[in-house]
Amino acid sequence: MVSERTLPTFNSAGVSITASEGLMLYEDMVLGRMFEDKCAEMYYRGKMFGFVHLYNGQEAVSTGIIKALRPDEDYVCSTYRDHVHALSCGIPAREVMAELFGKETGCSKGRGGSMHLFSEKHRLLGGFAFVSEGIPVATGAAFQTKYRRDALGDETADQVTTCFFGDGASNNGQFFECLNMAALWKLPIIYVVENNKWAIGMAHNRATSQPEVYKKASVFNMPGIEVDGMDVLAVRTVAKEAIARARAGEGPTLIEALTYRFRGHSLADPDELRSSDEKQFWSARDPISRLGSYLLEHDLASQEDLTQIEKKVQGIIEEAVTFAEQSKEPDPSELRRYIFAEDE
Repeated sequence: MVSERTLPTFNSAGVSITASEGLMLYEDMVLGRMFEDKCAEMYYRGKMFGFVHLYNGQEAVSTGIIKALRPDEDYVCSTYRDHVHALSCGIPAREVMAELFGKETGCSKGRGGSMHLFSEKHRLLGGFAFVSEGIPVATGAAFQTKYRRDALGDETADQVTTCFFGDGASNNGQFFECLNMAALWKLPIIYVVENNKWAIGMAHNRATSQPEVYKKASVFNMPGIEVDGMDVLAVRTVAKEAIARARAGEGPTLIEALTYRFRGHSLADPDELRSSDEKQFWSARDPISRLGSYLLEHDLASQEDLTQIEKKVQGIIEEAVTFAEQSKEPDPSELRRYIFAEDE
């Protein structure tokens, strides 16, 4: 059954961008899509192990939110579907791919794998395997920014934290406790619900008494916004407004992005529970195709521009695979390294 919520409260009607912005957004989404497609290929070829959850279809959410943040300054907290968040944060594709291969050159030194990407440099606080596990971590990061500014007088402490999680996490206790604290203390954080309509095999509407997650913000007296998560311009516009509020000390925002994953829950999921009609409905709203059409229709790019970006990204992906394959395995003698903080 196709979701009844097909016309979100906010879309990109009337939103405008420059050519450079449009091409930047397009490249980031293409990078995410091609990277995930290559991950599927490598997984089925036995190059990756364990669980691998792909992000195909949801690229407008990652790109729209993260590319509106300050790179290497603001914080991002992810979930087990974290590859594309990491790429949008600026972690090189070769380091993400090497991590998925379990290599020492990976962004988590081969210790994290698909679900636990991390980069201190790029302010990615981690991918988290348990549902809603990252919400308290992100809330803590936002609290330290608030504490540094208000209690310690650090005027440079104006970082914003963005916390991504799925629709299922909005039914968990961490969600309610953390939103309550964030609202009370006016923490500089944005909670982003990537509502792709399904958990592993449970339809969202069957699992919650209030399917419109953004409305839950009202009980915490914080703004709740529903946005078309297949429209990167709409997501970016909403994100900029929420970021400005947070940085100005006006507190948190809950954003519900209505999106859809084009693949199964993981690469081990045969994806037999979702109807073909539903899949076709959402695939017709592919966020990359939509942005490409927008750029062409508004004379912000030519087809050659888009093709060149795709060729560039393909080269980046191929180089990432080569790098990962040629990288060293972690040394068994360092099995216990990185468990505790090390002296610098």
